[in-house]
Amino acid sequence: MAEGVTGGRDAQLKHTGLRHGWTTGACATAATTAAYTALLTGEFPDPVTVELPKGQTPAFALSREELSRDHAMAAVVKDAGDDPDVTHGALVRATVRLLPPGSGVVFRAGPGVGTVTRPGLPLEVGEPAINPVPRRLMRAHVARVAARHGGTGDVEITVSVDNGAEIARSTWNPRLGILGGLSILGTTGIVVPYSCSAWIDSIRRGVDVARAAGRTHVAGCTGSTSEKTVVATHGLPEDALLDMGDFAGAVLKYIRRHPVARLTICGGFAKLSKLAAGHLDLHSARSQVDKAFLAELATGAGADAALAARVAAANTGLEALRLCESRGVALGDAVARRARDEALAVLRGAPVEVDVICIDRAGAVVGRSEPRHSGGE
Repeated sequence: MAEGVTGGRDAQLKHTGLRHGWTTGACATAATTAAYTALLTGEFPDPVTVELPKGQTPAFALSREELSRDHAMAAVVKDAGDDPDVTHGALVRATVRLLPPGSGVVFRAGPGVGTVTRPGLPLEVGEPAINPVPRRLMRAHVARVAARHGGTGDVEITVSVDNGAEIARSTWNPRLGILGGLSILGTTGIVVPYSCSAWIDSIRRGVDVARAAGRTHVAGCTGSTSEKTVVATHGLPEDALLDMGDFAGAVLKYIRRHPVARLTICGGFAKLSKLAAGHLDLHSARSQVDKAFLAELATGAGADAALAARVAAANTGLEALRLCESRGVALGDAVARRARDEALAVLRGAPVEVDVICIDRAGAVVGRSEPRHSGGE
């Protein structure tokens, strides 16, 4: 491979020429850090720097700030970079109030942030729609501020998004039972821009780099969590990792013309259930989880009629998976096998062995297929 030519997720992003942005979770963390600092010191840090899960330390300018005796509020404008994100430009606010020692960190949904009303999501019913990773980030930054400025770290954090309820109508939140506004999201804190043509071109370059490096095993991953799973499972180097995002078809069609000996596809259970159902574009705006299809797979995996009916009526793919897990029905494996077979159909007999790994939001493996060539076992 030529000197200086690298592969992997970061190289793909650089190749697109697209500018990354920040998630609502990163913005809420920055606003929380600034507000709690002001509450303890009387001064808002501006810009405020936070540390993201992969070590990046972006600085955020404050758009609003308010300080009183018992609370502080800071706000950050979300910059989604070159991604066509409906929340680009939204004002994310965090209001921090002190709580008695021992209370811990309590999260509240303010105006424009939704509340979970149905099961099947990574949060309990009744909880504010602030996802687990943003919660961990905010807790960690509260602890750092407390240690630096003599606080206890016992606070109530209310996150709100201006016009969030209106923006949420353009998302899947109402259908998922997240009512009243947006979700505060993000696993890495970074919004990776997915311009279709630019990202598909970067996928092709990623395959070329892996082949030039002599890699015989590559992995198409839907995001950073699935990349970690593949590395832990197969020990693949960075230049063998393809950030396919939602573009499963782009990976398969290019590898069909430029084969490698083995392809692992790894991603979230819900996304890969779409591939299993024959969708090659896994974006939520262009394909949805088909619960009736999942019910058919569950029946084939041993579910009785009553369980299959519950799967078909599930709120989310995750809920369908958990229902089957509780009854010992390996729906995850069934989805992985069908996704593998759909991938092999796209490869049209190319000399590539394929296996599929399905994970949950935490990165735990919930389904796997055996590797198979298009010619059979």
